[in-house]
Amino acid sequence: MAEFEARPLAGKTVVLGVTGSIAAFKVPHIASRMTAMGARVVVVMTENATRFVAPLTFETLTGIEVVVSMFPEKGRKSVASAEEALERDDHLRHVHLAEAADLAIVAPATANVIGKMAGGIADDFLSTELLAMTCPVLLAPAMNVHMMESPAVAKNLETLRSRGVIIVEAEAGRLASGAVGKGRLADPDRIADMAVDILLPEQDLADRRVVVTAGPTRESIDPVRHISNPSSGRMGFALAERAARRGAQVTLISGPVSLGPPDGVKYVTVTTTDEMYEAVSSEMASLDMLFMAAAPADYRPKVRSEEKLRKGPEPMVLELEPTVDILSSVAGKRRPGQCLVGFALETENEERNARAKLERKGLDLIVVNNPKMEGAAFGTETNVATLIGRSGGVVSPGMISKTELADIVLTAALEEMGEKKSER
Repeated sequence: MAEFEARPLAGKTVVLGVTGSIAAFKVPHIASRMTAMGARVVVVMTENATRFVAPLTFETLTGIEVVVSMFPEKGRKSVASAEEALERDDHLRHVHLAEAADLAIVAPATANVIGKMAGGIADDFLSTELLAMTCPVLLAPAMNVHMMESPAVAKNLETLRSRGVIIVEAEAGRLASGAVGKGRLADPDRIADMAVDILLPEQDLADRRVVVTAGPTRESIDPVRHISNPSSGRMGFALAERAARRGAQVTLISGPVSLGPPDGVKYVTVTTTDEMYEAVSSEMASLDMLFMAAAPADYRPKVRSEEKLRKGPEPMVLELEPTVDILSSVAGKRRPGQCLVGFALETENEERNARAKLERKGLDLIVVNNPKMEGAAFGTETNVATLIGRSGGVVSPGMISKTELADIVLTAALEEMGEKKSER
């Protein structure tokens, strides 16, 4: 039993792809950690990667020969990877390796390999291997800030996300070139932690029904204009994806956004605040946890014009009325044991206002952020938030990705449910 706990990845095969970036010097730590946990780590390097880190470094750490060329040197063992194929020279070793892999990690991932993956190009062993993969792929980009911000790289990353590739966001800071900005390889321990999470997903939400709301709502002024806000829905989508990964049965109710729904999630689209309210209300009887991460419009036009309003020389006066307060309304329908989590956007007195909302709406947990803070604006991949629980706990993890924050929120909600159970 002790041996199992020390080597939780025993029996797992991890393909670690290393490409030509100065950040490659950080990757041996990932290979070492995964090997120490019992995984069989097969390192595949591009020719350029070998100019930054010698293959012998990885071979010493993993005990397995590094693959560089599509065609192995005469006299050298090939690492193909499906049991017998691991030990023999084989022109189909990229196929055998893909069949045996439980996870592929590409770190660092240069703009070049990201472009190849998005375009389906297979012109070396690593790109051919990745094209043949059916296992999860974890991608950790690293490059110059201007390359990272280029439309081509952004589009390629979005394409890969839509295909299910898991992106470990690059970090901001001082880069090897001396420039400052986003493009630094994510912390190797963070990459390794995400890999373990994929290989051994926590199932602490198994058998729980989770409902998440996301994105904005729109309230029509006339057939071509509406009242809304810039919410991208990323926080809610991250919550839905992580809840599903942790075993929950998830329903994601979203306003108009440009994101594709996570795998394994029931997806319900709405437009107005009333439609979102009806969708949430229909789930209340059976849900265990509700995460109201959406940003529904607080007001709507009192009168909606059926025809386009014409622009004239005089100012237009638009009379507004409040929309339904979804969270307050459904809180009155809750049954014992349900957990309600709210989100608050505040530009001043954040914690005080959030605590008042927590009490006023009868929530178990509230997540508050200020969009004026760096890293917390609408549409960003990161967030800066504070979690306040009914039991008194306060957590402020700093600027982290919305995926990481989603896991923290889910765990905090479970803890609040535990607190409630202990009180009964």
